[in-house]
Amino acid sequence: MNQQKNLLTAALAVLTAFSSVSAQGDEDGSSTYEKFRVGGYGEMVANFKDYGINRYWGNKIGNTKTNRNTISIPRFVVAFDYKFAPQWVLGAEIEFESGGTGAAYELENSENGDYETEIEKGGEVALEQFHITRLILPEINMRVGHLIVPVGLTNSHHEPVNFFGTSRPEGETKIIPSTWHETGLELFGTLGKGWATFDYQAMVVTGLNANGFDRKTWAGSGKTSIFEYDNFTSPAYVARVDYRGVPGLRVGGSWYFCNNIGANADKPTTYTSYGDIPVRIYTVDAQYINRFLTFRGNCIFGNLGKSDKLSQANLNLGNNSPYTRAVPIAKKAVSYGTELGLNLQGIAGTPKCPALYPFARYEYYNPQEEVIARQGADDREKVSMWTAGLNWKALPNLVFKADYTTRKIGSGKYNSENEFAIGVAYVGWFWSK
Repeated sequence: MNQQKNLLTAALAVLTAFSSVSAQGDEDGSSTYEKFRVGGYGEMVANFKDYGINRYWGNKIGNTKTNRNTISIPRFVVAFDYKFAPQWVLGAEIEFESGGTGAAYELENSENGDYETEIEKGGEVALEQFHITRLILPEINMRVGHLIVPVGLTNSHHEPVNFFGTSRPEGETKIIPSTWHETGLELFGTLGKGWATFDYQAMVVTGLNANGFDRKTWAGSGKTSIFEYDNFTSPAYVARVDYRGVPGLRVGGSWYFCNNIGANADKPTTYTSYGDIPVRIYTVDAQYINRFLTFRGNCIFGNLGKSDKLSQANLNLGNNSPYTRAVPIAKKAVSYGTELGLNLQGIAGTPKCPALYPFARYEYYNPQEEVIARQGADDREKVSMWTAGLNWKALPNLVFKADYTTRKIGSGKYNSENEFAIGVAYVGWFWSK
């Protein structure tokens, strides 16, 4: 009996380690609960920019030099876990993005009293996660439902305490969906022990939708259908492995493959004549944390088959299509970046020093790294950028952020884009029983 209890306790630790919300901002999965818990995370950001709203307006200089400011609530997420039994766990996340969304009915008396529907808020409310987990052994467990796709560093660890900037790393969120969530089946667990400890995830989920691929975001807008259902004709296969054998170190890699994104389109017949249109995505990432510093790095490489054919098809989508139709779509897309932050409290060696983290981050990304269409790549999509700033952890799960970002567009051929941002973010479990 004690052995079974120990196995379940270890399996629950695995579940929590992969949970959608890090317990009290930690990644060690140390939080436990008996029946249920409620928590979440959220962010608020204000940006002060020196550039306009359209880098692609046709002028040779790129974006205009225009001072403008924005303020937003990028996301407010409510998370819930419930144990039907020690081995069966329900998990869910609801995300309110950019303040949510809303519509209203009105009577237009000036137009004979007709009913009209008006959009009052242009954000989004999404069921980001909804799954049931069966805990079996530390080495193998099963989860089914709507799941986070663990491709890349940010999708795997997307809570706002897991990156320094006021916004998520730009390159990752540019070329692949973020936060990426799909419906399917997952196997996960921990293998080995001590210096040879590995976590793994293996998934079969709904594949990307060819309609959403475009010049500016590559696969970033291709994660789901605009309808009440997703086409599952060509599923995607996902695998991730993380090495955790050294204290403070995590080194991971992921792989994504969908054999035919055209079969998952709103109208699959749009792409039938082209045959299979495969997508492959490979990622490598690492994180190291000790009392003095935090280091993170990541690299994403994407490859799209028959990109020229897909570009032709998406350009010819109907005028009422909700997709951008911006082409050409690249055969290859890439993003890589690294960030380093210093822990001034750890360096000072006293809790009297505030938990301040000065940091710097470099990123390069290009959703048009290799284009085989006749018109070639658009250099306005090629971005290298530096971000430097300061994080103050007022509490382990509450952080205030400020940073300055400068982007070089097209290796300097176009106007640079600069901005200063301030923000606040939190993550944690609020109530458990």
